[in-house]
Amino acid sequence: MRKYSITLTVLITLLFACTTEKQPGALDESASDTLRLPQEVHLANIRQLTFDGENAEAYFSFDEQWLTFQSTRNDMECDQIFIMDLNGGNLSRVSSGKGRTTCAYWLPDGEHLIFSSTEAHDPGCLPDPDRSKGYVWKLYPEFDIHKIRKDGTGLEKLFASRGYDAEATVSPKGDKIVFTSTRDGDPEIYSMKIDGSDVRRLTFEKGYDGGAFFSPDGSKIVFRANRPQTADELDAYHELVTEHLVRPTRLEIYVMNADGSDVRQVTNNGKANFAPFMHPDGKRIIFSSNMDESNPRNFDLYMINIDGSDLKRITYFEEFDGFPMFSRDGKKLVFCSNRNNRKAGETNIFIADWID
Repeated sequence: MRKYSITLTVLITLLFACTTEKQPGALDESASDTLRLPQEVHLANIRQLTFDGENAEAYFSFDEQWLTFQSTRNDMECDQIFIMDLNGGNLSRVSSGKGRTTCAYWLPDGEHLIFSSTEAHDPGCLPDPDRSKGYVWKLYPEFDIHKIRKDGTGLEKLFASRGYDAEATVSPKGDKIVFTSTRDGDPEIYSMKIDGSDVRRLTFEKGYDGGAFFSPDGSKIVFRANRPQTADELDAYHELVTEHLVRPTRLEIYVMNADGSDVRQVTNNGKANFAPFMHPDGKRIIFSSNMDESNPRNFDLYMINIDGSDLKRITYFEEFDGFPMFSRDGKKLVFCSNRNNRKAGETNIFIADWID
């Protein structure tokens, strides 16, 4: 459930208009310059890789020849898992098309992925969360973590509990998986070995903890958390979490050691900060936030030191930018954005050169 679903009115941007018709799966060379806003000095040669639907959470394979992502497109009612190459070509669906899916990530061998699915419990998409309670995420207890070959065969359950099990990512060292689970009642962060064994709980504070990623050397974990402080906040949190819901309108970025020790808060702005990912230098975090906008659905990418200093804004598009991931050498950044979309609310995947 790392996906931050957003439906927005499209900003009319002739700045991003291209003179040639773009074909899905094909690079638009003219977009290299026009997709970047003048203030986005850390980005260059932005290329659009998808052109239709709601696409999110695009992550590099270990050899950085492929991306996996989740997408709701065509006549789909909920997300399924796809892969494509770094040019947007060789697109194929990996998941079966049944159930809800989320949070796909590559395993070190490049032949397998992990992702969460509700297929074993219900072949349908399951009802959307009750939005009469405001903007909330549903932590579906039907989500289990699965392993699958990149050709869509060999589906097997890797980890399952009686609660929500999702948001799984893999250490760059290739030895551990970090994920979020409600197996103990509260949404907490856990780690396990690649084969699903040796499950260990890492967080213990009341509140939602999730969206975790390892540092480049695997020694630290960066994550997002909503930790209620007052009695009223705790009451509101408990009311939602008993219905498998969380309200993501206030999330802060945290860092801890890979064993769960030395938890440190990085941001403290009271906004929705999410999708943190460490720069390859291990000293900085890129993340998405609505901290500077009067519109709470207007998200941009920011970078900050792990000690909370030297905050910098990276993107300036007036709708949604999120889900950033660096290549291992720090020269490429893949992210998702509403920029240059064809329909209101569509989110697409982009890759850019990183200018440090």
